[in-house]
Amino acid sequence: MKISAHQIEAFTYTARLKSFSQAANALGVTQSAITQHVANLERTMGSKLFIRRREGLEVTRAAEELFRLSDRLCTLEQAIGEKIEDYRDLKSGYLSIMANAPRPALPIIARFSQLYPDVKTTFSLGSWTLAMERLKNRDVDIAIVTEPTQLPGLYSLELEHQRFCAHMRYDHPLAKRERLSLSDLVHEAVVLPEVGSMTQRVVNEQLLTHKLSLTRVVEMTTYPVVKEAILHGIGVGIMLENCFFPSQQITSRPIEELSQTYPTFLVSPEDKNDLHFVKRFVELAVEEMPKRQIS
Repeated sequence: MKISAHQIEAFTYTARLKSFSQAANALGVTQSAITQHVANLERTMGSKLFIRRREGLEVTRAAEELFRLSDRLCTLEQAIGEKIEDYRDLKSGYLSIMANAPRPALPIIARFSQLYPDVKTTFSLGSWTLAMERLKNRDVDIAIVTEPTQLPGLYSLELEHQRFCAHMRYDHPLAKRERLSLSDLVHEAVVLPEVGSMTQRVVNEQLLTHKLSLTRVVEMTTYPVVKEAILHGIGVGIMLENCFFPSQQITSRPIEELSQTYPTFLVSPEDKNDLHFVKRFVELAVEEMPKRQIS
């Protein structure tokens, strides 16, 4: 006769509590169900497990040996159940996010982390190409990218529209102008994110259209590094207008040839969008939208 999980559970709680009735209460079943499971287990083993005494149940030697193993099993099952409950209630777990710019990702992550501090959240910045590749390979749960490739099986939520601007220190000569043209940057040191970034693709397309070329291009890995390069006076950076947090030392100017706006989306695999972590993160992203519009 095959031993069932119910038999092991009934035996373990009875041995732990030394009582059929208390075991039944703990498991939410009838006492007769407990005694039946234990009796079936005894028949299968060919050994008596409990001896009824006036003061309660006494476990036999066979029961003691079995309990050492079965209690571990029931404890592990309980731990698994509690872990599942924790994940369901967002008490613990993991969420991986990637973006091609610090904003709008970081404000959403900050809110999520405040509400669910025990959920381990990993965030990485990379080029547009890398972000899309990691999303396609399911290496991340969520990607926040500008104008993502429309891949099958993806859920997407539009967060905002942004245009590309020239960012520079307040003491830069071009900061005195209200707006710029790409021709104004031809002889400037222009700081751009690395090859593979959407920024480089858009800028190069417009340079080709207007038959212009930049004399000095300084490539940096990510938007935060571009920002640091601007602060250190390396040159004028071209980035999305609200891609990083404002700095008192940096100002931005629109560029005539880059007036088009580009949508930024939150994207995730459709099946992952049903996960509690991802679903709650998406809800917070929606809640943050009015704040971005006001600012």
